[in-house]
Amino acid sequence: MADIQLEESWKAALADEFTSSYMQQLKQFLLDRKAQNAVIFPAGSNYFRALDLTPLDNVKVVILGQDPYHGPGQAHGLSFSVRPGVRIPPSLINIYKEIERDLGIAPARHGFLEDWAKQGVLLLNSVLTVEQGQAGAHQGKGWEQFTDAVIRQVNEQDKPSVFMLWGSYAQKKASFIDRNRHLVLKAPHPSPLSAHRGFLGCGHFSKANAFLADQGSQPINWQLPDQVETS
Repeated sequence: MADIQLEESWKAALADEFTSSYMQQLKQFLLDRKAQNAVIFPAGSNYFRALDLTPLDNVKVVILGQDPYHGPGQAHGLSFSVRPGVRIPPSLINIYKEIERDLGIAPARHGFLEDWAKQGVLLLNSVLTVEQGQAGAHQGKGWEQFTDAVIRQVNEQDKPSVFMLWGSYAQKKASFIDRNRHLVLKAPHPSPLSAHRGFLGCGHFSKANAFLADQGSQPINWQLPDQVETS
């Protein structure tokens, strides 16, 4: 990971993480898996894509995922997002349904969420790599400690942010957020297995925008552009 060019605000905030023993061990694990011809998603240049697109002082909303998608061509470093031309995953379909119910915004015809990231939505997975066809293959290797540090950095910012915690995994991971400063929104996961238990109808997107407006921040435009541009 020494060759990864990370956005400057995050690079400074996370400097101690990159020199830590657990990150050195994680780096060696990834090198070993590549040497054994494991197919790792996303590409190395996209491991930290969420951080690159959403600098620390730009973070307004945090949406936590668990693992990257493990199918070819899907993962590109943002939670719940897929590359242009890739079929929209079921959880994201339900996210779009709730945005339409909540804000009257018609679902996008693609699943590419970089526009949200550029507006200040940190689309952070807990684990930043996976192997093809093997969900959870890189859990417990150090990524969780790194992304805890990312969440702590957002939590320590003076500027209030919104944390959308969907499902028990995300809610446990971000349990230390200071609710006196930040808005914490909880709901079941948008997966088809659980969305009907309270994700659909949660109103998180309008609640987030109302909070941002109250704080004097520009709300998020959740309407994704029809034409997607990769950068």
